[in-house]
Formats: sequence, structure tokens, C-alpha cells
Amino acid sequence: MNIAEPLARDMPDAFARTPSPDAEMVLIPGGTFRMGSDRHYPEEAPAHRVSVDPFWIDRTPVTNREFRRFVNETQYVTFAEIKPDARDYPGALPHMLKAGSLVFSPPGHAVDLRDWSQWWQFKFGANWRRPYGPRSSIRGLDNHPVVHIAYRDAEAYAAWAGKDLPTEAEWEFAARGGLDCAEYAWGDELTPNGKRMANTWQGNFPHENLKAGYARTSPVMAFPPNGYGVHDMIGNVWEWTADWWAGRHQADAPKACCIPENPRGGREDASYDACHPQIRIPRKVLKGGSHLCAPNYCRRYRPAARHAEPVDTSTSHVGFRCVARGHKIEDAKPFTPTGASNEH
Repeated sequence: MNIAEPLARDMPDAFARTPSPDAEMVLIPGGTFRMGSDRHYPEEAPAHRVSVDPFWIDRTPVTNREFRRFVNETQYVTFAEIKPDARDYPGALPHMLKAGSLVFSPPGHAVDLRDWSQWWQFKFGANWRRPYGPRSSIRGLDNHPVVHIAYRDAEAYAAWAGKDLPTEAEWEFAARGGLDCAEYAWGDELTPNGKRMANTWQGNFPHENLKAGYARTSPVMAFPPNGYGVHDMIGNVWEWTADWWAGRHQADAPKACCIPENPRGGREDASYDACHPQIRIPRKVLKGGSHLCAPNYCRRYRPAARHAEPVDTSTSHVGFRCVARGHKIEDAKPFTPTGASNEH
């Protein structure tokens, strides 16, 4: 079966009858599923059983239109728009300590895939308003996911909206669309009957882009939803979760009765990048892959896939979506900008 139907799940009557508190959110019924995978990258292992309670999730990633409304109402300044503090980046070259963000800049030829600097460039002036650098804009991209979002930016938006960021377990459960243990969010084939189900890289990454229609991000509902009616959980942009990074999942408990409920990730003090011990910037879990994921380089266009991202890092392929827990969403609390700060 190329595109499987979601598994039948029992939902409490109260949740089944509760109307969506927001037309742009979807109720996820909750349940027990096998999280992670033993068949791909080591950080996805071991596959293990966990349980999550019902929750609401945004139908799509947060768009440029939605993020603009947040900024207009709060005067919020994103991390990429603030000059870095030299104290946070020991050894950094002074001329690099300017506001900006990482932008995908494809080379014109094949390169060593072990050297990401061949296709990533830190561009001064790149941010959510100018995703490809100072002379770019988001004109015509209102329905595309907002990008160049650092973790604190996603967290600030969620607080303003009266929502939260999803845990890794919630995110993965929602992404699977009811298909427990399926390879992809839509079944076990990447392109069932030749149909592309998500905005992922086509061709040889990073120099050959064979996409028809979308050179970078795509509108948030350009591809079919999964079994829960949620769009873009796979591809388009990576999405922040609330969990600290851990290099591996916890294995199943010896007793079947001990399935973790609403688990959280690792510890903040264990999330630092061991390859750069002089930089003490914690990392969160990203999920979902992006339009840059390709069979020849990054096969992370799957619900089980995960990636570590420093909380201060923003790029042209990272966005987010929000969740809400309980029967309804409370009115959004007033948001007070914290000002230009580089605190992590």
C-alpha cells in the first residue's frame, strides 16, 4: 500500500466534540507509538515506545504573514537582526560580529559533501524579512514559512500567541499522521506512484536542482496533508521543538507497562556540541527535514529524523510551528519585547 490510511484511534468524547479553537490548528488525538528508527542515522535510535496526550498543533508552519503580524504588534527584534556579543563567541573574528544569518548558496559544481561551508554562507543583513541577503525580500512569499528563526524567536512568538512549542515526541507523533512505524509521513514509499509528497531536494545536492516550481521554500499547503490533516511536517523547513538535544533516544524499559508518558528530551547541560567545547551554547532538537534534504546527502525527510541546532543559530531553511494543550486555547497573553539581547 503506497499511501496508508491513518490507524484508528480512540479519542475521548470531550475532545471529539470540541471544535477547533483556531481554524488553523488541528486536534491530534494522542496515543502510544514507536518513536525513532533503527534503520537510518544513529541519533534516531533506538526505536522505542512512548505515549503522548491529545494536543492541538498548527496546521502549517508559521508563515511570513503570521510572523509579520507578531512583529508589527510587539516590535519584536529577531536574533538575526542583533549584532552578536563577542563574549558569547570567543575567538570570533571581529569583522564577523555583525547581524546576519546563514543562507544556502548553491555552488555551480559538485563539491565535497563533508564540507558544509561549500553551500552555506553567513550573510550580513540576512533575516526573516530579507531571507537571501540585504537585497532580497519576502514580497510574494506571505504563505511561505518564515525562516531565519532562532529558538528564542520561536519561543517568543509562541508566548505571544498563547501557545507552546511542541516536544519532540508530540512533533513526531503528529508528523506520523497515525501511521505507526511507517517510513514516511504518508506511507513507506518516498514518491508513491511517482507523486512527490513534500518539498525536498530533487537532483544531486547541492549543485543540481531539478525542482519544478520551487527553487527554495514552497507555500505551506502546496503538498498534501498527512493523515491528521497537517501540512509540511516533512520537507520545506526544519522545525524547532522544545526539547534539548541528546545524541540517542532512551531504550524501552524492561517492563512493557513502563511506557514513558509525554517524554521530554535530554538535559541542557548535556546538549552542548562536544566538537566545540569552548562554545557553551545549548542545542535543541529540529525535526522534519527541509527543501535541502536529498537522497545523496541528507535523508532526513522522515518523521523519525532529527537534528541538533544551537539555540542562537538561524538559517534560510529553519522555521517552526506551535501547539496548544488542553480542551481550548486561552486568550493570548500580552507580549512584552525583551529588547536587543543575546542571552541564551
